[in-house]
Amino acid sequence: MLAQGTMNSNKHFFVILFFVAVAVFGFGAWQKYPHSISLEKKRLAPLSLALDWTPNTNHTGLYVALAEGWYKDEGIDLMILPYGSVAPDVLVNAGKADVGISSTEAIAADQAAGAPVVSIAAIIAHNTSSLAVRKDSGISRPAQLEGKIYGGYGAPYEEPVIGTMIKSDGGKGTFKNVTLDIDGFGALRSKRVDFVWIFDAWQGVQAKREGLELVTFPIGDYGIPDYSAPDIITSPDTLVKKKELLKKFMAATARGYEYARAHPKEAAQMLIDQALPGTFPDVGLVFDSQEYLSPRYADPGKPWGVQTKESWHDYPAFMLKNKAVFDATGKPVTTINFDALYTNELLP
Repeated sequence: MLAQGTMNSNKHFFVILFFVAVAVFGFGAWQKYPHSISLEKKRLAPLSLALDWTPNTNHTGLYVALAEGWYKDEGIDLMILPYGSVAPDVLVNAGKADVGISSTEAIAADQAAGAPVVSIAAIIAHNTSSLAVRKDSGISRPAQLEGKIYGGYGAPYEEPVIGTMIKSDGGKGTFKNVTLDIDGFGALRSKRVDFVWIFDAWQGVQAKREGLELVTFPIGDYGIPDYSAPDIITSPDTLVKKKELLKKFMAATARGYEYARAHPKEAAQMLIDQALPGTFPDVGLVFDSQEYLSPRYADPGKPWGVQTKESWHDYPAFMLKNKAVFDATGKPVTTINFDALYTNELLP
């Protein structure tokens, strides 16, 4: 049996040995993983983002950056708010979300109505939407949409856009506009309407996967000024108060979209993995859509997110000319400050 003094000496020895081991291992771990350990100690700044729809390939760069931990690398705890009954623009303008996803049409309308938001990045550099008809309809050009039934969303810009497209192809620009209570693509599929406005990267790809043959008329090919769609927005107030945080957000987001440009398959898988289970009943649609969209996020050789003056002047001016933008009282406006609609200052 050991004497009490010997037992105490042994205790002291093992205690010292334990702390030496911890110190050595801890120092080694810090040398090997200095950034991750410092991040654990670092308090992440919360930042919320409001989606414009359920997750899809327009949003891939965001989910890539989340999956790769790039927001945390920038000191950001990003919370993605699911799409709901309140528009992202409303949430952002009211300060209920720091950033959101919106459209050129909505951003122009917001400013005219006195509830402005600012676009801080173009998710897709050019318009990738089209008017679509079933191939078996026999319609092969926009002029033949004259007098046909359009299944729309009830937005004020739809009639001037579609009317201009029909006129540019030799028609008078008249058609029957019905606001649908179901998905436009579904209405076209079931022949409830003659034509709809689709997003080529999603419904266009979906139609091919279903074997439904469409004839499409790209919006930008028939007299409509080109514009980026969709866009990432913030409020003028948040832009001032959280500029440095927003720059860090954009650094991680740009990194996510640049990765998605170069690695469509891997990026699509990250989107699928990060979204809630059941979000994508057809995961093949995600992969095919991403393959279509990745090279279209930005022009070849150009960085992602950059917005042009032409995009933010020409199309909003078209809407104003056609009385498709209204003030808070519902009256058409004739002028807005186009330069206040967007900024590139937060892009890396």
